[in-house]
Amino acid sequence: MPFSLTYKDSGVDIEAGYETVERIKKLVARTRIPGVLGDIGAFGGFFAPDLSGYQNPVLVSGTDGVGTKIKLAIELNIHHTIGIDCVAMCVNDIVCCGAKPLFFLDYFACHKLKPSQAERVLAGIAEGCQQAGCALVGGETAEMNDLYREGDYDLAGFVVGIAERDQLITGKQIQAGNNLWALPSSGLHSNGFSLVRTIVKQAEWNLQDIGHLLLVPTRIYVREVLDLTKQVKVHGLAHITGGGLPEKVGRIIPDGLQAVFHSKHWDTPDIFQRLQLAGHIAREEMFKTFNMGLGMVAVLPQGVQAPQQAGAEWLRVGQIESSSDGSKVKIL
Repeated sequence: MPFSLTYKDSGVDIEAGYETVERIKKLVARTRIPGVLGDIGAFGGFFAPDLSGYQNPVLVSGTDGVGTKIKLAIELNIHHTIGIDCVAMCVNDIVCCGAKPLFFLDYFACHKLKPSQAERVLAGIAEGCQQAGCALVGGETAEMNDLYREGDYDLAGFVVGIAERDQLITGKQIQAGNNLWALPSSGLHSNGFSLVRTIVKQAEWNLQDIGHLLLVPTRIYVREVLDLTKQVKVHGLAHITGGGLPEKVGRIIPDGLQAVFHSKHWDTPDIFQRLQLAGHIAREEMFKTFNMGLGMVAVLPQGVQAPQQAGAEWLRVGQIESSSDGSKVKIL
């Protein structure tokens, strides 16, 4: 009888995929919100948005991943927070446009599918969706043992939100005299981890001792930002990720203007100083790589204060000035 190969012989276990889907159904159910149609497992995720409160609605989409922070999660065998990071990287971006997240999809790719591990990752995604007030409507799980090394996996997400066209936040209204307000970060969030991992290795840090600080999940700012946009006029918003304040705030500042930050106006978490000292990193490089303690920046008109609400500790961190040299961000 001739030898007969199976899909499992090539490294893909379909049964593990079926088990994973069954495990995550209860997680998906926790994120269900009005508008979700059907259940997970169909060929598409269905969502019927309530447009009754909109005059001219616009869909706003975003996609992102978690980067090499996943390497640390794998090394430490801590998988329940990395999914929060994935959701945060996506929803924090679109809320900067004034959009309310509606639904989220994930992509989980790995060397070999371990249903219990995948369940922990997806539990984090479900938690992130609940924090953001959006639904997890579907995703994809891919097992590729000839592409990923044993034990490795990767994670990416995609979000769709909605906004009123005439209330989209673009930064075009920013002008000299506006003030800069910000919400603190929860730590490193999900950027700069290739440098972080290099420092950890060179400094010979014990990963078990420092890991809990490195894996603190990215803070999700959706509720605080949407509350802000309902109460005051917001001229600009920036989610501080890769490139830090210079790149992320710089991209929303109109030509001829400059965002001036006063670093003494906020506390920088100790983890940044520890990394800077251990890696002998210049201050400018730190601000170009990490969020340095600020996760979300808002530009508000002069005289307008960010409302102080439970869980939304807005800090005044600077102002908008005319730029004499063409630079868009200055950090004092």
